[in-house]
Amino acid sequence: MTGPSPSQSASPLSKKSSDGITLHRNAEELQTVKSGVFTRLQNGDILSYAGRPGKLYVSRDHGISWAERQIFEPGSGIEANHSGALIEAKDGTVILGFQNLAERFWTWDNDLKDAPGARNPTYAIRSLDGGETWQDLQKLHDRHTGAIRDILQTRSGRIVFTSMKLLNNPGRHSVMTYWSEDSGQSWHPSNLIDLGGNGHHDGATEGTIVELNDGRLLQYIRTPWGQLWRALSSDEGEHWHPYGPSGVDSSSAPGMLKRLTSGRIVLLWNRRFPEGKDEYPLSGGDGISSSTPASNHREELSISFSEDECASWSAPVVLARNPGGRLSYPYAFEFEPGVLWITAHQGDLRISVREEDFVG
Repeated sequence: MTGPSPSQSASPLSKKSSDGITLHRNAEELQTVKSGVFTRLQNGDILSYAGRPGKLYVSRDHGISWAERQIFEPGSGIEANHSGALIEAKDGTVILGFQNLAERFWTWDNDLKDAPGARNPTYAIRSLDGGETWQDLQKLHDRHTGAIRDILQTRSGRIVFTSMKLLNNPGRHSVMTYWSEDSGQSWHPSNLIDLGGNGHHDGATEGTIVELNDGRLLQYIRTPWGQLWRALSSDEGEHWHPYGPSGVDSSSAPGMLKRLTSGRIVLLWNRRFPEGKDEYPLSGGDGISSSTPASNHREELSISFSEDECASWSAPVVLARNPGGRLSYPYAFEFEPGVLWITAHQGDLRISVREEDFVG
């Protein structure tokens, strides 16, 4: 297994966005597009879940204009986080997985190095009319959840989305998935992947998933240990095993995997070090944020492609650079075959790139 090499030559970053972010010469800024996660409906409309707190928008003109749609009424006790997982299933059901900030209760104690009783519940809800109305709101667990990052529908029709649970004694994070075979009417949890650690940003966090050609699911997991970890499921997200280091160098930040129409798989992520360098200031190591010193480099967003089911990756290319700022928590949406909309919550990046400009 090989990961992208950190020693590639500098990327051709030659233009500026309206916010002053340096962009790759083959990236085009999407000024009218929301910085969020997208799904295309069967009628051609595009739904976007974006903003803070999370809001739903719909575009009927390919992203030029957007109309807001209400998910939760004021006073409902639900304040959906902007980081969520959105999909329209093959039967037309729209499904959203999210955290409820209205119930968030953060109790981290630096002396305890733990957060007893912390909450940030994971929820799911669905729509049978393209996001006009919503039903079947379900709380799936109470424990503190980091960002819900990804969702997919397998070839058999099962819906799977990523979630997390904060564990205690010592305080650390773990990842899991929820799966549904009835388009979100009912949900079932997978096993927990607990990699140990101690800290409010330690352990296994914020996974992204893709279905491989052989039917297995692959998950890339954020860790503070200099690389993404990978986990496999042979039963469509019910159990994750085996798991271990992926070989893909990474800072302590989540990535995003996406299968494209071409058959390739794309990876968006923050590498461990800035391009062309082999060091970056580390933080943690005290059991408060993490038990080992970690890179939190988020000033560059990189892209790679795999043509062999994530066994190897093309040389990474920096899509955008924001010195002293952040370009992290990326999403990828294939607007049309070979054309990717790429957004990042941290940094408000909104760009379009063509697959053909970065492969072959």
